[in-house]
Amino acid sequence: MEIDLPDVIADVKAAFERYEQALITNDVAVLGELFRNDPRTLRYGIGENLYGYEAISGFRAGRSPVGLNRRTAKTVITSYGRDTAVASTLFYRDTMPGKVGRQMQTWVKFPEGWRVVAAHVSIIDESKET
Repeated sequence: MEIDLPDVIADVKAAFERYEQALITNDVAVLGELFRNDPRTLRYGIGENLYGYEAISGFRAGRSPVGLNRRTAKTVITSYGRDTAVASTLFYRDTMPGKVGRQMQTWVKFPEGWRVVAAHVSIIDESKET
């Protein structure tokens, strides 16, 4: 298996950056597009466990657009073959002083493009970041 093919990394990086922009601008349509529309898609959030595309899109539609701005750091994208990748990043929000967020997404390439099939978001004290 080929790992970190440059063209695959570039494609996933572009999808990841599009996701980030949609997240901070609360572009629910793009966020919905980038998650796989499938009952097996899941997202473990800071305060919620969402099973299936419908639950994820319902969460997005009901979420407040206030305080979504964030900056990312230490983003790592690793591809496995041509159709699977994992994107991991740390994020910081002014609304969470002293905290660091952690996000991991599993991306899979489908005929319609790269889609998140699993995501995990968590928060820890910034003092525990290494």
